[in-house]
Amino acid sequence: MQHAVERVRAAVEAAHALPFSFTLTARAENYLHGRPDLLDTIKRLQAFQEAGADVLYAPGLTSKEDITTVVRSVDRPVNVVMGLRGAQLSLAELSAIGVKRVSLGSALYRTALGAFLVAAREMREQGTFTFAKNAARPQEVGSIFG
Repeated sequence: MQHAVERVRAAVEAAHALPFSFTLTARAENYLHGRPDLLDTIKRLQAFQEAGADVLYAPGLTSKEDITTVVRSVDRPVNVVMGLRGAQLSLAELSAIGVKRVSLGSALYRTALGAFLVAAREMREQGTFTFAKNAARPQEVGSIFG
């Protein structure tokens, strides 16, 4: 833990020395690595806060209660990740409990891959192509990336 705090402190120092505004986010990744220990996660985030991090992030929190507890335990903006298994909260719900930033991680990629797999299974198992009714129209894609 001490090494992590030292690294955050060094990163904060480097970020503040930049000739432009930079937001430094410090992460406590307990939940991503199979250690769902809320108290330890909060302890780490509070230490990162004291080291000067601008935003605090504990990816993988699994409930509204845990997210609320983290937000109330620190005095910096909190980032959460949505699109993982566990908490399925709307932006309005997250905002109401004080979350200031939301990440998606690989959720959009996994959603697109899931649609691809559904289409591939339909073609292989049924020989049909009804999946295409949900596909984006070329005009939609062109207007976004045009």
